Amino acid sequence: MKKKAILAYSGGLDTSFCAVYLSRELDLEVHTVIVNSGGFTAEELAAIEKRAYELGSVKHEVIDVTTRFYHDCLRYLLFGNVLKNDTYPLSVSAERMFQSLAIAEYARANEADYIVHGSTGAGNDQVRFDVAFAVIAPKTEILTPIRDLKLSRQAEIEYLQKQGFEMSWEKAKYSINKGIWGTSVGGVETLTSHEALPESAYPSQLQRQDSERVEITFEKGEPVALNGEKLDPVALIQKLNELGSAFAIGRDTHVGDTILGIKGRVGFEAPAPLMLIKAHHLLEKHTSTRWQLLHKDYIANWYGTLLHEAQYLDPVMRDMEAFLESSQNHVSGKVFVQLKPYQFDLLGVESKYDMMQSKVATYGEENNAWDARDARGFIKIFGNQLKISASLHDEN
Repeated sequence: MKKKAILAYSGGLDTSFCAVYLSRELDLEVHTVIVNSGGFTAEELAAIEKRAYELGSVKHEVIDVTTRFYHDCLRYLLFGNVLKNDTYPLSVSAERMFQSLAIAEYARANEADYIVHGSTGAGNDQVRFDVAFAVIAPKTEILTPIRDLKLSRQAEIEYLQKQGFEMSWEKAKYSINKGIWGTSVGGVETLTSHEALPESAYPSQLQRQDSERVEITFEKGEPVALNGEKLDPVALIQKLNELGSAFAIGRDTHVGDTILGIKGRVGFEAPAPLMLIKAHHLLEKHTSTRWQLLHKDYIANWYGTLLHEAQYLDPVMRDMEAFLESSQNHVSGKVFVQLKPYQFDLLGVESKYDMMQSKVATYGEENNAWDARDARGFIKIFGNQLKISASLHDEN
């Protein structure tokens, strides 16, 4: 009997090469698996399945992890207002981790001999795939033909043509990776440090020149309604993505450090993630204590960093998730957002936990909790250490 190889399949050139190479050169029984984390339409999935069978797959599976992806990852990124380098909502890095986990679990459940991905040796994804496969399916050998053979794109095309596959492998001008938490855009401009992506590079083009006010309702940090309509969080994110895309909201360019230690640059559009993170953060400012906000900032930063660095399976991530979830107990209410072409404005919030509405005191106005003597005494004590320091270092 032939040995079984589970191939993480996307339908692109690299994984198409792997499908043919594994079956024809290594004489393996190839099972192709694609993991949908919210970025594929039914039509796209059908076309990918058709191509997989044409390339020799004996069995093709689609695993949908969108709901799991939100529950086990995205909501914590939202709780933490995670934007890598204050810019990027970790669209691809978070998605890849959950695709890797799903493939590894499938390979283990099906007792595969090999588990295969099409990453090159030059990017972050190889680390995420290898780490997840090694931890979840340690008895399954990992194969990486593109990386191991050091193949160029042209060499892959020529091989497939020799094997009788004359499909169109023309490289798109821009590399697009679409997911529920954002779409990455790479091109010749992002390989430089000074050129910006042109308008035409973004998959979502401006459709509306007007403006629209929307209302996002959160319960314990999670989005639960849009303009008064109750929705599960996944449906809400998808709907907000559609609405924001019409205004071309959420575009930016991220510059950061890769796992490999080199700098990387990529464009992206993420209308729903950016609107939700900013709206959620505003609501937190009104409903959380300053110590919650200060401590949550560095924990959330570490959570995002470790997720990006393929450390999702480390137990410390569960510890951080427990803190982040606990911090959301009073983050409930409505946030009002104004959408405009290419941008959005946060207008305000409404919450029964809004600490600005406290009867105790109003900043800069009046209060019922202390009088003038209390204020003078507090300020005198508050400044004690400054006075002591100054007295010891005053050279005059």
